[in-house]
Amino acid sequence: MVAAFAPLGWWPLALAAPAALIALWRSAQSARAAAFMGFAFGLGLFGVGVSWVYVSLHRFGGMPGPLAAVATLGFCAVLALYPAAVGWLQARIGAPHRAHAVLAVPALWTLAEWLRGWLLTGFPWLATGYAFVPTPLAGFAPLGGVYLVGLIAWLAAGLIVWGVALGRRQGLAAAAAAGTLFALGFALEGIEWTAAAGKPVRVSLLQGNIPQEMKFDEARYARIVDTYLRLAEESDAQLIVLPETALPRFLDTVAPATLERLEAAARRRGGDLLLGVPVREPGGRYYNSVVTLGVSPRQRYDKVHLVPFGEFVPPGFGWVLAVLRIPLSDFTAGPPRQAPLAVAGQRIAVSICYEDAFGDEVLRQLPQATILANVSNVAWFGDSLAPAQHLQIAQLRAIETRREMLTATNTGHTAVIARDGRRVVLPPFVEGRLQLSVQGHAGATPYVRLGDAAALALAALMALAAIRLARRR
Repeated sequence: MVAAFAPLGWWPLALAAPAALIALWRSAQSARAAAFMGFAFGLGLFGVGVSWVYVSLHRFGGMPGPLAAVATLGFCAVLALYPAAVGWLQARIGAPHRAHAVLAVPALWTLAEWLRGWLLTGFPWLATGYAFVPTPLAGFAPLGGVYLVGLIAWLAAGLIVWGVALGRRQGLAAAAAAGTLFALGFALEGIEWTAAAGKPVRVSLLQGNIPQEMKFDEARYARIVDTYLRLAEESDAQLIVLPETALPRFLDTVAPATLERLEAAARRRGGDLLLGVPVREPGGRYYNSVVTLGVSPRQRYDKVHLVPFGEFVPPGFGWVLAVLRIPLSDFTAGPPRQAPLAVAGQRIAVSICYEDAFGDEVLRQLPQATILANVSNVAWFGDSLAPAQHLQIAQLRAIETRREMLTATNTGHTAVIARDGRRVVLPPFVEGRLQLSVQGHAGATPYVRLGDAAALALAALMALAAIRLARRR
């Protein structure tokens, strides 16, 4: 299943693996056995798919290797409880074979993925729908987001299982029904949900390629500043975007001359610059922020959805800081509702790091925003699966909202993503700029208006229908 996601992108496995799991669940002798199957599936999915957590904890967080391995395994085991719960529930429902494959399991899996996306601050990584970014099923994203795409994919997998069980003639009918889902998604891709707004804007996304182990080294600070000053001053763009914490110092301690040069680089083209930098306020609170420099009035976005243990310490877990060496590990969350940044003639919906994995939170700045932008520092995860997976998440955000997406990262993957998910990417682990023209868009897709409600309502109806059929039997 992991190979269905980026970077490999073998998306047919995101049909084959769920189909195999549905068949295994159908053959389970008890709810307990089904729960164990779900747990094993989940442990494999997350144990491989988010193995990069170990890299962050051990290599860059300074946690001893054995302890980091245990912590990573424990985290993946907690995530595996969601598939385990689906296995137990679908067995308890006991729906007839057809309803089990095409109603109960797809609905329960979708509801479990959504629950995983917000419970205990949420971790929506590897939601099934992301695997289908390069396929016609992505056409469902503007209707109901990643969870609707995942629900349709599990429905297609259920049709495959049902078809195999029925035999040749009826099996062909089930296969045709699965194919119809792809055809419908293809048709939906042709709908113009949004319209161009304003003039195209030339953007320059800067990738400094600063190694994480050196980023907060005081002796390297001057070189980091020189890198970004040079990249910005050589840019030929109305909007220049730097990655998350590009300047690894509080804004009030950055030399005024540095800020003046960055602002001058933006003003030279009559434009603006977005700078990722921590901001400190009186009283000791500090924020992971993006501030604007240039011809537009000064504005600021503060990160809302902080990373547990990386950016804030949950109550009762202060002892973790004794084994983790993570700079700036107790940020304050910004206000949930923040206006898009009005720069370069457009309105930019900014997200920082893994905030763009929470589609419903990105919607808070829509439909006012005309362009999406994410600034990140995935150098925390080295040369692992995480950067490619993060880029795939950003692709689906562009498809859901039908707006172009800018991703500026420290080490990669820096990219400009079109409304249909196509992307132009700067090679990872190189210093450079990605310069392109982008077009702002106005309007609202159904997903922008309703969020996850459509997918959740459909999943709930499917689950209720499965329960009713089970009781009738």
